[in-house]
This record gives sequence, C-alpha cells and structure tokens, in this order.
Amino acid sequence: MATPSDIATVRTVPEAIHRRRWAILVVLMFSVLIVVLDNSILNVAMKTISSPEPTGLGATQSELEWAINSYTLVFAGLLFTAGLCGDRYGRKKVLLAGMVVFGIGSVLAAFSGSPGELITYRAVMGLGGALVMPATLAILMNVFERDEQPKAIGIWVAAVGLAIAIGPITGGVLLDHFWWGSVFLVNVPVVIVGLIAMVVLVPDSRDPKPGRLDPIGVLLSIVGLIALVYGIIKGGQLADFTDPEVLGTIGLGVAVLALFVWHERRSDHPAVDVSYFRKPAFSAAIAAIALVFFALMGVTFFIVFYTQSVRGYTPLESGLLLLPLAVAQLLFAPRSRLVVERFGARAVCTGGMVVIAATLAGFLLLDTDSPIWVLEVLFFLQGAGMAHIMPPVTVAIMQALPRDKAGSGSALNNTFRQVGGALGVAVLGSLLSTTYRNGIDDDLAAVPGLSDAQRHTAGESIEATLGAVQRMGEQGRALVEPAHDAFIHAMHVTALSAAGVALLGALVVAVFLPGKEAGAGPGKKTGQGPGEKAGEEPAARAGSDGAGAAGGATERGHDEPNTLEAHR
Repeated sequence: MATPSDIATVRTVPEAIHRRRWAILVVLMFSVLIVVLDNSILNVAMKTISSPEPTGLGATQSELEWAINSYTLVFAGLLFTAGLCGDRYGRKKVLLAGMVVFGIGSVLAAFSGSPGELITYRAVMGLGGALVMPATLAILMNVFERDEQPKAIGIWVAAVGLAIAIGPITGGVLLDHFWWGSVFLVNVPVVIVGLIAMVVLVPDSRDPKPGRLDPIGVLLSIVGLIALVYGIIKGGQLADFTDPEVLGTIGLGVAVLALFVWHERRSDHPAVDVSYFRKPAFSAAIAAIALVFFALMGVTFFIVFYTQSVRGYTPLESGLLLLPLAVAQLLFAPRSRLVVERFGARAVCTGGMVVIAATLAGFLLLDTDSPIWVLEVLFFLQGAGMAHIMPPVTVAIMQALPRDKAGSGSALNNTFRQVGGALGVAVLGSLLSTTYRNGIDDDLAAVPGLSDAQRHTAGESIEATLGAVQRMGEQGRALVEPAHDAFIHAMHVTALSAAGVALLGALVVAVFLPGKEAGAGPGKKTGQGPGEKAGEEPAARAGSDGAGAAGGATERGHDEPNTLEAHR
C-alpha cells in the first residue's frame, strides 16, 4: 500500500493546481453546461421561431431543422481538429477562444432577422462549442491525479445530464416572459462569468512534444466528418437513406475517413495514433459511447412529441418531466466509480446498457392515457443507466491515451458521441416518420376534399396532422384520435428498435471491456488503466505502452515546463 510520501513522489500535478482542482472543475462544468444547455433550449423554442413575425421568424420546417443541424454539422466536423489544436497550442487558449466565439454567436443568433441568419449564426455557435468541449475534458485530465480522475469525470458527466434536463425548463420560462431571442441571449452572462473564472483559475496545458503538423490528416478528418454527418442529417430529413444525395455524401464521408485512417497509419507524424483502436477496451468504450447516444438521442426526438402533441403538456411542463433523468445522473454519475471499483468496468457498463435497453422497451407501457408517473420512473432509471455507462467508458477512453494527448482523446470521445447521436436521430426519426405515415394514411385518405399533396403533407408527422386538423375545423376532429394512435404505435416500434441497439452495446462492452479480474476497472484506487497490472505503481508503468495517462506524465516529471503552465 502506497504511503503519503510515495504518493507525493509520483504526483504529476503541481501543488498549486492540485489545491484548486475542484474549483477548476466547477468552471469546466459551467462551460460544458452552457454548450449542451443551448441545444436543449432551442428544441423548446422551435414552435415560437416558426410563428410569423413579429412573434417569430416565420421559419419553415426545413429551416428549423437546419437551425439545429448547422450547429451539429460544424460541431461534429471540427471537434477532432479542435482537440488537436488544444494539444498543440494550449487547451486554456482554445477553451477561452471557444467561449468567446460561442458568446458572439449567441448574440448574433438572438438578433437574427431571418431564418437564414439564424442558421448561419448557429453554425458560428457550433464552432465555439467544438473548441470548448474537447478542451474541458482535456484540462480535467491534467489537473486531477489519476486516482481522482474517475470521480471528476463522473461529476463532469453529471453536468452534461443536468444541462439536457434544465434546458427545456429554462427555455419554457424564458419564452413565457421574453421574445424567442432570449433563449440565445441568456448564454452571454454565463459566458462572461465563465471567461473571468477561466482566466483566474484554469491553468494552461499542452503536449510538450507535439511533433510536426499533419495538415493532410486534419483536412481529411474535417471533410470526412462533415460529409458523413451531412449525409446522415439529410437522410433523416428525407426519411430516405436510398436517395442519391444521401448515399453520395455518406459514401464520400466513409471513403474520406477510410483514407484518413490509411494516411494516419502510414504517416510518421500522424494527427492521431490509430493504433489505439487496436486495444479492445479502447474500441469497446468508443463503441459504447456511439451506441448509447444512438439509442437515447433517437428516443429524445420522439418523447417531446409524446408529451406535448399527445398528452397536451406545455413546453415548460415537458421540460419539468425530464427532471428525474437529471436527478438520477446527479445522484449516480459521481458515485459510479465506487461501483466500478467493486464490480469492474465490464459488469457496471453492461448492467447500465441493459438498464437503458429495459427502459427503452418500457416505453411500450406508455399510451394516450397512461399515468405520467410511469414515464417519470422510466426517465429516472434511464438516467441511472447512463450514469453507470458514461463515466466508466469516458475514463477508459481518456486513460488509454497519454496525458499529453488528452485533447485528442476528448475529441474522439465527443466525436463518436455526436456522430452516434446524429445517426440515432436520423435513423430512428426516419423509422418513426415512416411508421407513423403508414398508420395514418388510410385515415387521411378517408377525409373528403384532401388533395394528394395535402394528404402527403399531413402525414409527415403528428404535428403536421394536428395542424391540418386545425385548418379543417370540425371536419378534421375525427383525425385526432387516429393520429394519437398512429403516433403511439410508431413510438413503440422506434423504442423497441432503440432497445435493440442498446442491447448490442451491452454485448460489445460485455465481450471487450476488461473485467475486475483484469485490474482494468477505471477508477480503481491503485490508479491503473486499461490493460495494466493490478498493484503496479505509476512510476513503474511510465512509458511502458503509452496507455497510462499518469504513466507518461510521471516519466517526464516536471522537467517539461510547457506540459502544465501553472499560475503559481
């Protein structure tokens, strides 16, 4: 057992930074909170923005979708590059730049004069978000010692869950009292306070030996990710993944990313060492991130329509219904490391995935008049499942890379999460739309006076059908119950499909994540990472295989002045 003097010997974080590590974590949580919060706020404001001026911008359905997707496209496409910039030029600098860009984009979006301007300024916000997200996790890995990293990451993950839940609540309150632009303008005071706190508290860190630039690799990653995400989004919009434009852009994205991998394997100065993907634990953790967000984001897409369009709740009430999801994450995510220490990452993550799958299947219990507490219980269990998946797999990803490459590791984590989430919304959203149309078509055909074009438009979604009902007056009232029934059936089909994806994720982590007996459970008090031997001291591990974040840093000690630039 290590003595206090032994711990002091292997400490890799300067004492001045170590003392204020929890204050730094609070600042990082606020930066993550504002980036994630903005997306969930915007979902609540969609109906208002679609209203004619002066209430809204009169945005069409397509323009509303691109107001969301322009952010996602830029964010996902530049995450990896932003992580590399942080490793090379300093993570604090990139974080500050990201917050400034995000704040400017928020002001411009708030005062947009047209849907086109809103789409453009949302893309600016996506650039700011891409700079912020990888930097926060990378800085976290550099201010906490290895044995405290699981606890810190658990709190960081809880902040993400909290933002997802309080976004709709905040948006509902703002829209009740202010104009639609307030959902963006609310970011500005948080950004200003965050910038001041970052300048004062957050230390800078970077890779002391970044090597030569890899402009070809960076360019290939940007083009490949943007093409892939654009194709996924377009497929979801058209509800047709066989469309030539969709197949072409997805194919281009996959081809360019394959070229990126080929280039990185042959390069003597790669932007990312793709050999890390040969480690089963690392690849399984990455796959788990993508699969869980594929399942959950697809479900989040339809649950808003269930609570508002079927059950009749207001946007604010719908937001409040998400609170159990946030509460569960706040309770369990910071403590998940204790469960991992006892049972191992494999058992905990597999169990979390199974819980997620069970809650998704539990949506079969929801009907047009089901007790709302059933949904609340499902949300709470879903949050508990996520809280036992996200921290352990994030720790596994981050501790599989040297600390100097923390920005790249964080970017990979966030990139696969974004791509998985975008694919979930597109694929499961398309399934929901297709199933709904099949369920409502006969009822629409029975309505006299509707042209083929009107029937097609009214069958796109439950919102479109209910909009047609309002225009038809008494004649359309007969469509309300069939629309609710068709949506419930489509929701059940989509939820079961998402549950299947979650079970696939459970299988992946059960087979490939290390168990407790392997001594690789993230968060073990010995501080070991994936593939390390139980009881091995950090100093002995240093530089052995590049897998230990603390190991690589311990070998260098503090001889590298640029590794962690502290305000002493």
